[in-house]
Amino acid sequence: MFKNKTLLISGGTGSFGKSVLKKFLKSDLAEIRIFSRDEKKQDDLRKFYNNPKLKFYIGDVRDFKSIKSALKNVDFVFHAAALKQVPSCEFYPLEAVKTNILGTENLLDAAIEEGIKKVVCLSTDKAVYPINAMGMSKALMEKIIVAKSRESKDTLICTTRYGNVMGSRGSIIPLFIDQINTGVPITITDPFMTRFMMTLEDAVDLVLFAFKNANTGDIFVQKTSACTIKSLANTILNLLKIENHPVKIIGTRHGEKLYESLVSREEMASAKNYSKYYKIPPDLRSLNYSKYIEKGDTKITISKEYTSHNTRQLNEIEIKKTLLKVDCIQYKLKHNNKKS
Repeated sequence: MFKNKTLLISGGTGSFGKSVLKKFLKSDLAEIRIFSRDEKKQDDLRKFYNNPKLKFYIGDVRDFKSIKSALKNVDFVFHAAALKQVPSCEFYPLEAVKTNILGTENLLDAAIEEGIKKVVCLSTDKAVYPINAMGMSKALMEKIIVAKSRESKDTLICTTRYGNVMGSRGSIIPLFIDQINTGVPITITDPFMTRFMMTLEDAVDLVLFAFKNANTGDIFVQKTSACTIKSLANTILNLLKIENHPVKIIGTRHGEKLYESLVSREEMASAKNYSKYYKIPPDLRSLNYSKYIEKGDTKITISKEYTSHNTRQLNEIEIKKTLLKVDCIQYKLKHNNKKS
């Protein structure tokens, strides 16, 4: 599928983008383009890989002309550019709108005009029953993707929706490691708060599955295990053999949920069940409003949402095994070994 083709990764200098890049550099792709607005991170990647198939484009998805120019002669796109930090989006919601919603529209319009074959967009569990600005902007982004997929004949557009990706920028594991390193208490919002636990490798596998199996407008979700924040913190301390480190309960922060949902109850009624994934087909009904008013679906009444509370919960041994795949944990363990 990828032989002699060109892939563009928007937001390619972020955690997701770099993981996708690492995987796809080993493929038969002729060229990989990194599109982002951070020239320092681009330069770091350029020097690190020193690979002739890797090309860099400075630009912003908010700027239609810059993304359209970068998409010339591209076959596939992985759209990871976004504002992802919940507190930042809470304070600056319009910035989330500009990047996550309008930026996605720019990219999709440009992709359709340029005749891109496939676009895989990145979403989040926070888009399901959203309560914060980041989740709301991503939920509207998903609606735009479905709307554009109705219009697009030659460009296949789909979405991958993720839970918490361990070790990614701004996530909880690097925060705990930083708190351990600086000797301050580990801060836990609610000990019984649950989160899906995905590795960056899982995230890349989901992208590949979407590339191979998507119809336009589909949303793909990986079936993912979860754990409580308390279990995660305790396992990290045990894994690093750290005793008596203080842990402070600070309470749920603004914009946080007790648990996250990856598939809504309404979506579960139509979701296709694979062994490792769910595929949620788009609602492609016409603008004949009578179809919305006169007809319902009894499956929605009996369906249950797929959440970090009702998925399989990891025990401490399983959490430890998963943590050993995370870069910041590996680095901390190596550093501790050198000191000892």
